[in-house]
Amino acid sequence: MVLAADPIVDSLRAVGEPTRLRVLGLLAVEELSVMELSRILDQSQPRVSRHLKLLADAGLIERFPDGARVFYRLSSDPRARRLIDTVLDLAEDAEDDPDLIGLETVRRERDTEAAAYFEQVAPQWDRIRSRYVSETAVEAAIERAAGPGPFERLVDLGTGSGRMLTLLARRARVSIGLDLSQNMLNIARANVSRAGLERVELRHGDIFATRLPERSADLVLVHQVLHYLADPAAAIAEAAGSAR
Repeated sequence: MVLAADPIVDSLRAVGEPTRLRVLGLLAVEELSVMELSRILDQSQPRVSRHLKLLADAGLIERFPDGARVFYRLSSDPRARRLIDTVLDLAEDAEDDPDLIGLETVRRERDTEAAAYFEQVAPQWDRIRSRYVSETAVEAAIERAAGPGPFERLVDLGTGSGRMLTLLARRARVSIGLDLSQNMLNIARANVSRAGLERVELRHGDIFATRLPERSADLVLVHQVLHYLADPAAAIAEAAGSAR
């Protein structure tokens, strides 16, 4: 078997440095911005940016814009991922790893920032949301995916202004909207009342710990929420647990 030596050498050279190895370990857990990596690693942003450029040039990580910020994630190339997985498997795991502790701090800061944002924009949320994509097309697709019902129980996690409830609650005997923002819940209550809906419960709660009974809902919605969460997979798992 003949191997192209230069790319392999470049990749190994990029991996073979302590800070860059730490970066790969962090990105194996979660996508992060330069600023977040800088805080976790306790290094300046220019220095972290140089490390990221070397890893990106070696094809080990990818950069992608998200609004005004740029985030990084591990490469989607299978060969690069095999190399990264092999190297990280050789690294020793520590329960009190300061990088993982720093990552948890970043996650909490994200959650706090998102909660503050939603409290601030609650009255204008429907208008803000409509800037990003055609609500008409999205809602039509959701209605088709949900089906005609009837449903015994509908649950909308991260209900926000209650738009999914006003769209689908008439197909359910009981509907529940859950949100962490009290301001959003107040807006949702007004919208539900204005729509003349009955048997709709609006609850203050955490999407990661809904306290809903297992397999209690016929339809579970998570709309325009996941991209604001630090751990979308955990939210999906929680939602799946309450679905029949």
